[in-house]
Amino acid sequence: MNRLVSLLLLVPILWGSYAEYLSVERKFKLIESERLRRGTRVTLTKGELNAYAQQEIAENFPSGIRAPRLELGNGGAVGSALIDLGKIRRAQGKPPGWLMSKILDGERPVEVTAHIRSGGGRATVDVQSVKISGMVIEGRVLEFLIDNYLLPNYPEAKVGRPFELKHGIDRLDIKPAAVDVVIR
Repeated sequence: MNRLVSLLLLVPILWGSYAEYLSVERKFKLIESERLRRGTRVTLTKGELNAYAQQEIAENFPSGIRAPRLELGNGGAVGSALIDLGKIRRAQGKPPGWLMSKILDGERPVEVTAHIRSGGGRATVDVQSVKISGMVIEGRVLEFLIDNYLLPNYPEAKVGRPFELKHGIDRLDIKPAAVDVVIR
């Protein structure tokens, strides 16, 4: 009986998250249609972005990442999740060697803080810090890890270098409650 009551109490939370996911999907399709007028703002709420992240993580990383969370700030964001890097590497068909498995295996809280600059149809994501199990990585050590681990393993990652915003997007205005996508 207690499980049934617990499940019934979760239904509004789960439905709210699913409704936010459907809402953000609809907004993404509207932006991708490239039919919006110049100056149009499409607002993506923090709840919608979190619902999207949870769905995308569940579909693309069925094991290795859970409990993703996004916090927005003025011009930046903090993304966090519980991550098992060893599981992710194995799922990608790239199992770590014995020594690396000792370092990568096991679920750990990971938090990434980034500043996002955008305008004129381009954006740059600058990672300011990464926190793994409470240990903060920043500065030259973070640059070394990005250059020698992240980019070689994920060459499509656009970290620290400008990239084009597609679908006629001019800029992203990031505020604590939402991201406004502004069409050029």
